[in-house]
Amino acid sequence: MAKTLFEKIWDKHVVKSIPGGPDVLYIDKHFIHEVTSPQAFAGLEKRRLPLFRPQQIVATADHNVPTINQHLPIRDQLSKHQVDQLIENCKKFGLELYGLGHPFQGIVHVIGPELGITQPGMTIVCGDSHTSTHGAFGSIAFGIGTSEVEMVFASQCLLQMKPKRMRINVEGELNKGVVSKDIILYIISLISASGATGYFVEYAGSAIRSLSMEARMTVCNMSIEMGARGGMIAPDETTFEYLKGRPFAPQGEEWEKKVAQWKELYSDADAVIDKEITINAADIEPMITYGTNPGLGMAINSLIPATETLPEGERKNIIKALQYMGLEEGKPLKGMRVQNVFIGSCTNSRIEDLRLVADMVKGKKKNEHVKVMIVPGSQQVAAQAKAEGLNQIFEEAGFEVRQAGCSACLGMNEDKVPAGEYCISTSNRNFEGRQGAGARTLLASPLTAAAAAITGVVTDVREFLS
Repeated sequence: MAKTLFEKIWDKHVVKSIPGGPDVLYIDKHFIHEVTSPQAFAGLEKRRLPLFRPQQIVATADHNVPTINQHLPIRDQLSKHQVDQLIENCKKFGLELYGLGHPFQGIVHVIGPELGITQPGMTIVCGDSHTSTHGAFGSIAFGIGTSEVEMVFASQCLLQMKPKRMRINVEGELNKGVVSKDIILYIISLISASGATGYFVEYAGSAIRSLSMEARMTVCNMSIEMGARGGMIAPDETTFEYLKGRPFAPQGEEWEKKVAQWKELYSDADAVIDKEITINAADIEPMITYGTNPGLGMAINSLIPATETLPEGERKNIIKALQYMGLEEGKPLKGMRVQNVFIGSCTNSRIEDLRLVADMVKGKKKNEHVKVMIVPGSQQVAAQAKAEGLNQIFEEAGFEVRQAGCSACLGMNEDKVPAGEYCISTSNRNFEGRQGAGARTLLASPLTAAAAAITGVVTDVREFLS
């Protein structure tokens, strides 16, 4: 029977199907961090249960860690407590921890791929929404809640309803200045922040196939922002080339055996897709958000949409968002002054992202009114950026280069945007207070963020490049 890429992996991992109910799904890799694991560990202890398969768990500290002076004791007491709890739990349950000071420490969705832990055909979970990042490798990857973290700890399985299948094809060549972040922001603006609810999305088409692995991760990362359970891309030679030789990737004969298996991971031509969308890559322009969910986005040269023609509920939500953002419908964002630029997060903190920014800002100085933070996604990215001379370029431009962590993506650690100020951010969410109480977030690509850092205003990167 013909199957989609999703079905081939899902069906292989079903331990048991409950008639009229969920499937018992086996989980290959379980990533954990300091925020969503403490209660799950406590639940195991309360029930006097061991970790069922500790060798399939990968632990790191990322969400709430400081990004300066990581060699010193953590000053913020909540952060310190969470990190200390993770250290204690990993010791107690015999888990290796990539904590602060470890060369593999970093954002969970950055270190999995760069270490070769993330591989095609796997089922992968983490107590974090953006676990869908790993789907770029042709895996089923999704975020789970704390009670589900405990379930995987205890059984290496989850109860899951099988989602419907959606395929989004992006065909053709991308325009100058348009990168993977613009692709996904365009898709979300097109179908809305709830447009893929109930689906698992496969991204396909010539424009997707032309992307690097790091760019594919950016696209899959934000699948959750349109309501999808996750997103994935069929593995190909680009995938295999990226993985080959990484620390935890298969070696020798095992590598050849795995690649042969991975080459079977694609959607059959006659497989049934529940919903399909095709997009012309040439229609995508550099994107930016104007509201308080990632679906409220537009081309950088557009005007903020008028609301009078919208349904009442949608109109009220956008008016509320614009009031929070201090913006007006019918007005442009281009040319508006910003006070902060954040380049980082699990969406855009990989070495390719930093290279893009460095290429653009080399020999230039940031605008004096803008604070710019560059936060690498892992210790390995940080070391590579330094070795390639990227840090020197950033520092000469007046950017602040910090240490690995989630940083200003979320208002959980010390890296917050002041109330009322605008931040062009390469992260994935622009909810009210996401980057700090009262912070106003404009999501964009690393190129658009870098352009704003230099000019001090929302800038069409195509003009900047020319």
